[in-house]
Amino acid sequence: MGVKAWLSKPLAAYVHKKHQSWIQNPVEAQQSVFESIIKTAQHTAFGRDHHFSEIKTHADFVEAVPVRDYEGLVAYFNRVKEGEQNILWPGKPLYLAKTSGTTSGTKYIPITKDSIPNHINGAKDALLSYIHETGNSSFLDGKMIFLSGSPVLEQVGGIHTGRLSGIANHHVPGYLRTNQLPSYETNCIEDWETKLDQIIEETIDENMTLISGIPPWVQMYFDKLMQQTGKQIKDIFPNFSLFVYGGVNFEPYRKKLFESIGREVDSVETFPASEGFFAYQNEQHDRGLLLLLNSGIFFEFIPTDEYFNEKPTRLTIGEVEVGVNYALVVSSNAGLWGYSIGDTVKFTSVKPYKLIVSGRIKHYISAFGEHVIGEEVEKAMQRTMQKYPMVELVEFTVAPYVSQDKGQSFHEWLVEFSIAPANEEAFAKELNAQLQKLNTYYDDLITGRILADLKIRALPQGTFRHYMKSQGKLGGQNKVPRLSNDRKLAEGLIESADALNTNKN
Repeated sequence: MGVKAWLSKPLAAYVHKKHQSWIQNPVEAQQSVFESIIKTAQHTAFGRDHHFSEIKTHADFVEAVPVRDYEGLVAYFNRVKEGEQNILWPGKPLYLAKTSGTTSGTKYIPITKDSIPNHINGAKDALLSYIHETGNSSFLDGKMIFLSGSPVLEQVGGIHTGRLSGIANHHVPGYLRTNQLPSYETNCIEDWETKLDQIIEETIDENMTLISGIPPWVQMYFDKLMQQTGKQIKDIFPNFSLFVYGGVNFEPYRKKLFESIGREVDSVETFPASEGFFAYQNEQHDRGLLLLLNSGIFFEFIPTDEYFNEKPTRLTIGEVEVGVNYALVVSSNAGLWGYSIGDTVKFTSVKPYKLIVSGRIKHYISAFGEHVIGEEVEKAMQRTMQKYPMVELVEFTVAPYVSQDKGQSFHEWLVEFSIAPANEEAFAKELNAQLQKLNTYYDDLITGRILADLKIRALPQGTFRHYMKSQGKLGGQNKVPRLSNDRKLAEGLIESADALNTNKN
């Protein structure tokens, strides 16, 4: 056993013991975070506008600070981007995490001196928790790969700005730097295919023991390794023992990923976002993620069926129940206040508080980490039809198609035309280009060849009506979701289309 692996075990035990204080006293831990962030931010522009000096209780906070998403707080975020100080949090942020937005386009989420430990310690503690539970620390003696975005940062308002994974790359502990792959120079390569080729060159002959990344990107790495060597991953990296992932639902990828490896390996799921590192899996037998209640983030939970109410119920940690879907709302030492991150969660346990990510508060597709929302597909279709004015459509929806065999995955657009395009291939190409312009994550996946270009499945006229009728949802205020993160709706429409074609014949 190497020095790093040996030293990690007492450190893991120490961190585990330290965490028990807030795990066993969750309500008190959250109250302490609440009081601290309100007091610290009371003299900021946001704090003055919302009378933080008068807030004593959660009820006061609810009265003073409404729930808002990025667009609702964009005026404050823009002031931060312009270099103003003391807007959402004292001083200026250390970083702005650049991420795909919705109506405001690209989002710029502040990361402050006080909030950066949440991101760094969350990832570190996830590994230490695994070591404490399993006793496996040998992966620290080998090479570890973190498939991430470029660490090259730009300046926005005098603030270092880039993708969260690139920012985090600057904070990898020094004792792990010698183990980390790929090299900094390779990580800076923007073109994914070029970068992947270089990553393979740097790792193929190394003792890789930990691999971390979003599952579809890791799968592409595995595919190219197997293509180049003719071997399974277990034969290329015999000491590979831990897979760390987050960002998308792992289940669609699990079977193919482990088939590529050739055996089961331990895995740790994490729940990171630009807005904070929220939770991680701390037990191998339990898929629930431990919610970090003492890390500078104050959590609120809105029952999803109340989310769009004028004044929804906003619950604190001591008030949530197992099995209920909640919209996640955060306030933090990054300067986020009553901020709806868009995710929904469901608690699997309250002793301790563990949850799973159950979806998004609005319809979306993020089967591959792209975070495409309804507004984006609406705009993409609208702009495409402006270039093809003769085309008319009745209805459409979008679903992910996850390839389990050969070929790439893609977005499938199920479209019922009343007047179809003369050249469907050209129409689909334009539609794909428009969606790339609207969503930077989707563009990354397309240009990186993680996803193939979208495909259109033209449905016979009457398909959507037939489907809605079969579901007892024809008429009234019932609407077909513009997009979904699974194949349930798509398969229902395909069955309806087949039924219509059968009747015609």
